[in-house]
Amino acid sequence: MKTGLFTGILAVAALALTPHAWAQSVGECDWRSSAANLVEPWDEASKSFANGAVRLALLDLIEPAAAAYHLLLLSPPYGVVGDRQCRRISLSPSFGFMGVKLENITATYDPGKGLTLSLPAARYNPDSSEGDWSLLHITVNQSSGDVVATLEDAK
Repeated sequence: MKTGLFTGILAVAALALTPHAWAQSVGECDWRSSAANLVEPWDEASKSFANGAVRLALLDLIEPAAAAYHLLLLSPPYGVVGDRQCRRISLSPSFGFMGVKLENITATYDPGKGLTLSLPAARYNPDSSEGDWSLLHITVNQSSGDVVATLEDAK
């Protein structure tokens, strides 16, 4: 019985370390979304889409250095007082990305899904000073407010 439990723990640990196991976290804005964490210059670290209704900004929390970058997303639907929803996009609930290339962002629109923003993002890899780069896809449904982030497996 103990051997089975140990084998199960090892299998879960191995799965957690594979690239496809890193789930992206989309959460409510919190302390990490503070204006103090916005990367400067602001005009280069923030992009708007959908005639300005959707804005994506890069956040740098400085620590942990290997997972310091998060994204701030402002998007419809609008609240009662006209404010947009605010979401934080991270590698996981506790950690950000090792790097994000906001300057390489692309946007596509599918009426059935919504606006999809795609940009390179890196996960920490202790064997590489560059990290493991993949393509982060953020899909925003402006009608429902649903935001889904997925990280494509490295090829």
